[in-house]
Amino acid sequence: MVHTSTIPLAILRDNLPRILQRKRVVLHSQELTPASVLVPLFEKEGNTHLLLIKRSRYMQYHPYQISFPGGRLEDTDGDVMGTALREAFEEIGVAQGSVEVLGLLDDYVSISDFRITPVVGIIPYPYPFTINPREVEMLVEVPLSTLLPQRKEKVLTLQGKKRHTYIFISGPFTIWGVTARMIKDFLDLLKKELL
Repeated sequence: MVHTSTIPLAILRDNLPRILQRKRVVLHSQELTPASVLVPLFEKEGNTHLLLIKRSRYMQYHPYQISFPGGRLEDTDGDVMGTALREAFEEIGVAQGSVEVLGLLDDYVSISDFRITPVVGIIPYPYPFTINPREVEMLVEVPLSTLLPQRKEKVLTLQGKKRHTYIFISGPFTIWGVTARMIKDFLDLLKKELL
C-alpha cells in the first residue's frame, strides 16, 4: 500500500502497465468522432502530478475548460496513441520521444460527440514546455494526492439537458465534465490496485 499524502512516480511506473492491461471499455460508433488525450504524469517534490491545460478562448469546443492535451484523430496519426502524442506536441511542446506510454484508460464520450481515448504516459520534469496560445491559455499542475480525497458530484444543465458530473478543485481551477470522469476512473483504479 502507498501512503496517499504523497504518491511517488516510481510506484506508478512499476505498476500502471500491468493495471492498464485490464479489459477496458472500447466504444464503437460511426456517429462519434475519434479523439484521444494524453494523461501526462510527472514527479515534482517527490509527488506524482497530472499536467492539464486551460483551453484557450479560441477553441471551437470547450473553450476555457481544464482538460488534458488532445484532439481528434487525423489520418496520419495511425492510432489513438499517435493522436495523443501529436496533440501534446502541438499544444504544449512535449516531444513524442519524451513520453513513456504506460497504457490506455476506457473510452469516453464528450457532450460534443467525440469518442475520447486517454493515453497515460510519464513525461520528464522540469520540461521546456512550449505553449501554443491558439489552443492553450496555461498549464495546470495538479498533485494526484490532492485529488484522492475529493469526490463531489454535481448536476449541471448543459445544452438544455441535466447531466451528472464529477468536480475536482485544484487551487483556483475547477475540473469537471469528461476530464473529471477520466480522473475519477483513474483514481479508482489506483485505489483498487495500489492505495
